[in-house]
Amino acid sequence: MTAPCPLTSFPADGCAVVVGAGGGLGAALAEALAASGRFSAVHALRRADLDLEDEASIAAAAARLDAPPRLVIVATGLLHGQGVAPEKALRAVDPAALLKSYAINAVGPALVAKHFTPLFPRAGKAVFAALSARVGSLGDNRLGGWHGYRASKAALNMLLRNVAIELARTRPEAVCLALHPGTVDTGLSAPFQAAVPGERLFTAAFSAARLLEVIDHRGPEDSGGVFDWADKPVPW
Repeated sequence: MTAPCPLTSFPADGCAVVVGAGGGLGAALAEALAASGRFSAVHALRRADLDLEDEASIAAAAARLDAPPRLVIVATGLLHGQGVAPEKALRAVDPAALLKSYAINAVGPALVAKHFTPLFPRAGKAVFAALSARVGSLGDNRLGGWHGYRASKAALNMLLRNVAIELARTRPEAVCLALHPGTVDTGLSAPFQAAVPGERLFTAAFSAARLLEVIDHRGPEDSGGVFDWADKPVPW
């Protein structure tokens, strides 16, 4: 059993929000946040509550919060399904699939930031975090392929950097982070797990606990950065 992160860097007020709580990692994050006892409430939002491709639903979900959020985590991602699959070569690139990847992996989280971060308290730590991926790193790309997923996660990283800069102007103690959870044993990674060594395939509970430790540890000086589950920077 993974011990819950106490999240002691956060003021003991406000709520926490997990977008994508219907997925394996999102559910584990929501469970760990509830176990921490640090927040007035933990809102575990699923697609029925908030659709990343419907801005009105995002705005409505933000309006329903019962307290200012101290932590918002977007734990969503699209790698395969819904007409999308990782491309092994440029000839496999499909415009509709590219747009779908951008809609879920980049545009959706940016819209969540648009509607939720203005609700952050003006003082004290507050964090907006979204799941990115190491394959979204330009500096770490040695294999190519997976064009839509790589490009949309790289776009997410840039959007989060912009959010960090804007947040700092009005909420200097706020933090915006892109997080790489490692390879987690969920439906997203299931078709690709055969090539992953057993010790590098994480349970959702393990990854959630490690990501919350990163969130607890990082401060305004780290805002706009990309960090992995081991609290190490991921190159741009």
